Amino acid sequence: MTEETLAGAQSVVYPVPVYSYRRRFTREVPFGRITLGGHQPIRVESMTNTHTMDTAATVEQCRRLYEAGCEIIRLTVPTERDAENLRNIRDQLRRDGIDTPLVADIHFSVKAAMKAVEFVENIRINPGNYATGAKFSSEDYTDEQYQAELDKVREEFTPLVKKAMSLGVSMRIGTNHGSLSDRIVSRLGNSPEGMVEAALEFARISEDEGYYDILFSMKSSNVRVMIQAYRLLVARADAELRYAYPLHLGVTEAGDGDEGRIKSAMGIGSLLEDGLGDTIRVSLTEDPVNEVPVGFAIVKKYNDRLLVKGDQGHLSVKHVVEHEMRKQGHELLPFEPFGYSRRPSCSIDGAGNPVGADALPGVETMAKTPVSDPDALTQEILDRLAPDKPDDAIRSEYVGIAIGSIEDVPPLERVLDSLGELRQKVVVSTADTALVESLLPLCGRVRLDIVEGEALSTGFIDSLHDNEAAIEFCFIHENASENVPAEVLVRLASKLKAKGMQRVMLSILSREPLFAVRKLALELKKAEIDYPLVVRYRRREGERSGVMIESAIQTGTLFCDGIGDILALDTKLSVTDEVALGFNILQAARIRMSKTEFISCPGCGRTYFELEKTTALIKQRVSHLKGLKIGIMGCIVNGPGEMADADFGYVGSGKGRISLYVGKECVEENLPEDVALERLIELIRQNGKWVDPV
Repeated sequence: MTEETLAGAQSVVYPVPVYSYRRRFTREVPFGRITLGGHQPIRVESMTNTHTMDTAATVEQCRRLYEAGCEIIRLTVPTERDAENLRNIRDQLRRDGIDTPLVADIHFSVKAAMKAVEFVENIRINPGNYATGAKFSSEDYTDEQYQAELDKVREEFTPLVKKAMSLGVSMRIGTNHGSLSDRIVSRLGNSPEGMVEAALEFARISEDEGYYDILFSMKSSNVRVMIQAYRLLVARADAELRYAYPLHLGVTEAGDGDEGRIKSAMGIGSLLEDGLGDTIRVSLTEDPVNEVPVGFAIVKKYNDRLLVKGDQGHLSVKHVVEHEMRKQGHELLPFEPFGYSRRPSCSIDGAGNPVGADALPGVETMAKTPVSDPDALTQEILDRLAPDKPDDAIRSEYVGIAIGSIEDVPPLERVLDSLGELRQKVVVSTADTALVESLLPLCGRVRLDIVEGEALSTGFIDSLHDNEAAIEFCFIHENASENVPAEVLVRLASKLKAKGMQRVMLSILSREPLFAVRKLALELKKAEIDYPLVVRYRRREGERSGVMIESAIQTGTLFCDGIGDILALDTKLSVTDEVALGFNILQAARIRMSKTEFISCPGCGRTYFELEKTTALIKQRVSHLKGLKIGIMGCIVNGPGEMADADFGYVGSGKGRISLYVGKECVEENLPEDVALERLIELIRQNGKWVDPV
């Protein structure tokens, strides 16, 4: 790779508008009876976890996925024998009237790929381990060695390209964060830049052969890395390649339960909000059928927009590059799209806790009991703050209360008096400016709700000086455009800054705050105002799963972008679920680790142990180790690089055999499964990471 190529990778501009939704328009790629990209709906994919040589079990699981509505089914193909058996699986499915497109998932084996392409509608190859003979060494490559290996890749990959083209089979070039070749890692590291260059190498070969039925994926178990890699791919590929190709989105090894759904929603949803993505897969360490409804819940909003808007719902990449970016360059974004840096904000005392600067973002939830029932409201606040729990417990750190008039103040005072010092954790919200001055001495923070850009008098602003409580100015964003709350709050913030006001926070309250908050962050950056931002999300209707998915997308995306100092949720969820949701979002964004993180894959035909059961057993034994990251993998096809994102790894290495990792280093090979868990715990002890459960 030349110095010019490396420099170009670092100077790209993100060619996607980030303050409104427009879907990126891509080349349509055939996928059996359906197509991907262009004006097509965003498709939902899943993958079997049966052994591909077990025809009956694989057909049955495919049938269940089909009945669940799955639109694309992927099967692992580790060997040429597995590839041959795809014929039997396909033929049985077609005889049963199941015409769902099939994808052959290939790692390493050129022979398996050349055979599998005959029996499927799409073939996925991993450019990190296809025809590379990867050894995961750390040796440097000379320019001659680098080019020699790239020439070998071209020699081995070109026959597959030609065969796929002759058969009308499309191809996914699917990069994984942990399985980049030694050659790529030697120049670019195990990084988004390396992931993108690995994929582009294979795309260049495809285009050289006149083959354009390709799509890309850039998967990682780290949500931030995944987002950065896809964004960088779009920026570079759309500038370099002949076509804008479709994207398959997914967070690999997302885990199970709420955590897995939240991580997947954040990673996939953040890119869908940017208009990127044509097919998705939610990777859960569960029955693959469970992935399908979650996938449809994530894409529903965007597919509904497609049906309503038609062609207007798409974004021409050429239009953005040639017009939008002339006006709105990379330097005008309020975040770094290809990396991570937290938005700079001043440090203030927010209800007894530091807010802004380097302080960990806090979690706030909204009480639902009206202030007219002070005893019940007091109990709800205590349930949310959970003062009797240990200091490091997961609990709401602030609780919001809404009041409407002066008549609410006496019962409010009764509530606050009964809370004692905990009153500093209470955030009282009102839309009545006449109440603010009397509320400021009572609690830790007052939230003034601003509706329709109403002006605040100079006299009112002057009255806010020398108060104990922080004050938050919150724009209620329902029907206004994304520009209005930014304009109103920046004008207000400029006045406050000119008056020397310090303990100030800003926020926008909305069901879909993402674009408006990004716009606010941009305008604050231009005005050189660094007040902390509260990321607020309100949705008081809908099913539990939908609330979790949408809140994760709308707020989690902002924290992945580095925007936000407090996460505030106002939903219909139970107290326990709402508090857990807040901490899960911050953990998935890798900005606040509040519990053990499990990086567990969904399993496939390469897995020879009961992954779901084993994951549950490991969780039972080590879930008290706050902040520890543990990888649980069915096999190592995604590479030890994925282990580098975990502190410890538990990885299948054969039938009934497990290998253990510390970081990306394999320290125990081929252990019997019945002793592997105890040995994992011993490794954690030896590395000083173990604490006894309470």
